[in-house]
Amino acid sequence: MKYMTSEEIREAFLSFFESKGHKRLPSASLIPDDPQLMFTVAGMVPFKPIFWGKVEPVYTRVTTCQKCVRTNDIENVGRTPRHHTFFEMLGNFSFGDYFKREAIEWAWEFVTQVLRMPEEKLWVSVYEEDDEAFEIWKSIGVPERKIVRMGKEDNFWGPAGPTGPCGPCSEIFYDTGVEVPVPEGQEPTPANTDGRFIEIWNLVFTEFYQDEEGKLHPLPKKNIDTGAGLERIAAMMQGVYWNFDTDLFKPIIDKIQEVLNVRYKEDPVKDVSIRVIADHVRAVTFIITDGVLPSNEGRGYVLRRILRRALRHGTLLGAKEPFLYKIVESVVSKMKAIYPELVEKQSFVENVVRNEELRFISNLSKGTEMVHRVASVSGGRISGEDAFKLYDTYGFPIDILRDIARENNYSLDEEGFEKYLEEQRERSRRAQGEVEFATRTGYEGLELETVFVGYDTLKTTAKVLKIKVNEEFVESAQDCECEVVLDVTPFYAEKGGQVADTGLIVGSEGKFEVNYVYTPVEGVIVHKGCLKGKLSTGAEVQAVVDEEKRRATMRNHTATHLLHAALRKVLGTHVRQAGSLVEPARLRFDFTHYQALSDQEIAVIEDLVNEIILSAIPVEVSVKSYDEAVKQGAIALFDEKYGDFVRVVKVGDFSEELCGGTHVKNTGEIGLFKITSEGAVSAGVRRIEAITGLNSLRFLRALEAKVKSLRDILEVSDDQLPEKVQKLIDERKKLEKEVAELKKKAINVEELIELAREYEGVKYVAHVFEGIEPEVLKELVDELSDRIQGPVLLITKLDGKVVFVIKVPKGLASTYHAGNIAKVVAQTLGGGGGGSPTFAQAGGKLIDMVPKAVEVFEKLVRREVP
Repeated sequence: MKYMTSEEIREAFLSFFESKGHKRLPSASLIPDDPQLMFTVAGMVPFKPIFWGKVEPVYTRVTTCQKCVRTNDIENVGRTPRHHTFFEMLGNFSFGDYFKREAIEWAWEFVTQVLRMPEEKLWVSVYEEDDEAFEIWKSIGVPERKIVRMGKEDNFWGPAGPTGPCGPCSEIFYDTGVEVPVPEGQEPTPANTDGRFIEIWNLVFTEFYQDEEGKLHPLPKKNIDTGAGLERIAAMMQGVYWNFDTDLFKPIIDKIQEVLNVRYKEDPVKDVSIRVIADHVRAVTFIITDGVLPSNEGRGYVLRRILRRALRHGTLLGAKEPFLYKIVESVVSKMKAIYPELVEKQSFVENVVRNEELRFISNLSKGTEMVHRVASVSGGRISGEDAFKLYDTYGFPIDILRDIARENNYSLDEEGFEKYLEEQRERSRRAQGEVEFATRTGYEGLELETVFVGYDTLKTTAKVLKIKVNEEFVESAQDCECEVVLDVTPFYAEKGGQVADTGLIVGSEGKFEVNYVYTPVEGVIVHKGCLKGKLSTGAEVQAVVDEEKRRATMRNHTATHLLHAALRKVLGTHVRQAGSLVEPARLRFDFTHYQALSDQEIAVIEDLVNEIILSAIPVEVSVKSYDEAVKQGAIALFDEKYGDFVRVVKVGDFSEELCGGTHVKNTGEIGLFKITSEGAVSAGVRRIEAITGLNSLRFLRALEAKVKSLRDILEVSDDQLPEKVQKLIDERKKLEKEVAELKKKAINVEELIELAREYEGVKYVAHVFEGIEPEVLKELVDELSDRIQGPVLLITKLDGKVVFVIKVPKGLASTYHAGNIAKVVAQTLGGGGGGSPTFAQAGGKLIDMVPKAVEVFEKLVRREVP
């Protein structure tokens, strides 16, 4: 059997099936278009709609190499030869074309004639009732003794749910010859041994439909779904037992050895960590490349779990700082030929990984210390409550706790952990339910419908259907706050981030000022506001939207779409909308991104949006089926719910989104687009605020007024302003430094040393100052602590608040922890802070509690409970 690289195996497989009339397709994304799945877990996932008969196939024969992610056995990764989170599945598929005979014959031809695996090394299994498959294997020369019949658990693929397509399967095994226990007097087979025979290919014959009662019915069109693990085949073809010893992992492991200064295959314990990192960095690289960012829910949390588990194994190998991002390059280098998208996203992936490492690495050490502390006082047991606290406080995924427990023979109450986790989820659900209940308005169940005409007009004639005053429906109302429902309205109800319209509803007997519009139930639009005069149900009215506000809102909404598109072009396609607010005065846009935008990036984005505005491109709006719109490239927001038909807003070739909001007819109507701020909302989410139209003009005028005011005060020209301001700042800093030096000289250090008290041979000082800057305290506390070789607390009352510093000599740091002492003292002062074992700075606002704070410090030094 000739050695073959993974690249050669992959290409040989795809080329072989191309020669059998199959269409070679690229790997689908790891993010499946399937609400039942978090990730693409098998080669057949992209073709699920075809297998289910929902979509007609374009090609009846297909072959792929599909990237996949599974985490159900993550705790075994690195400890066994063949468990992985990321892997590649080679597959050939038939949609109502060929069936068992061709699938079996071609599989055998490929492994024996293309890969040239020795036939004596190969075994096969079939479903115990599948005589047809058994006979086909016999007919191509496989000895009967090497065709093993197995039960439903091993060789029958059930439906994805209670009903659906299913069928028997047949597997090809490679005999590694490894010595394993065998039942006495029996020949080793795939059925009676564990670890010797490696399954390299599974052929699934989808020929039945299982109904609600579990009965099987023959399918009119039978399908073939096969999956061959590239990593497993590579191990067999390269003569190794562990997948980690193949060329798919070697360059990654080499990089790990270089970055972490460790050696593979010298220490079995360290080898586990090296393999975990090698596996997980592949998964992390591919998942981020396909658009997932670390978060606390959904796919983002799975990614975070994998990444943090790899980071933890790095610390076991001695890593003290982020390292995983340095290994990403080795994955890209190995896989870029078949997955070119990795090259484009490499820098992005490295940045995301490094930022996540920085976020977790300090919590990792603190959390690990806590795990061992908890276990030491509880007889080696980690309770469900403690596990949940570690998850909630330090972001410890249960996988990491499971690993630590296994390595140290601790018991871990996973059932208890799940109970606490479910209680947290229930509290969240209950809170949401209370909000939902609180927003019930009484319109549920009424036969009402409002036709919205606000896309085409800002005023219309309408009829009053309902009036509601103080939660009661009335026939008429006069001079009061109330709610009004019309049969037709031009008023936009708040949704999708766009604020509600305001305006007037005018009748013959009164005028209703609309302050807010909402949709309590599907199809009903409610106008909320103040009635002056009288209004009755059945009355004819004129509904008129405030045109100036609406047009300003429309400008900002269309600009939001342009901003979204510009962000994706400048920063990358990982950018996704994470929230928005569109109102007349401004727009706010939250989006997924891993770091702050540079001034240059903001300028490029502004230029790009303004170029589209100046190009005066028509804004096209159309209604399409959801599937058609998404297929044509329209962006759908992840947390929005869409019906079968959707409204598509398109701006040339620049932007296309599903959106129910109101927009300008032409980008030229937007006017100047200006970003006013950019900042963080949460980990991995940034926020931009911007303005358009006349608001941009007002913004620039305000800036101009400020510049003029500064120019007049400082008596310089515009060009000289920066230099003048910098000069003033430098002069101020110089004077502050001189004042600080004078204040420090005025302090008699010797007198402070004489104030030192003593407890069990340890000297300590606590003193309060008025108006001394923190920088002076820092220098002074160092000198005092060094002189007395004991803990020192110095407090200053400054600008209506309290600031203090604590210093502990290194020799006493194991007895007195400056940071921990600072936390307790700060609580007394109504503030917070902390620090290292030897130095801490904190503060508070309760000046009157300063004497108490000194007392607390002294009690802590004397080991008394404060």
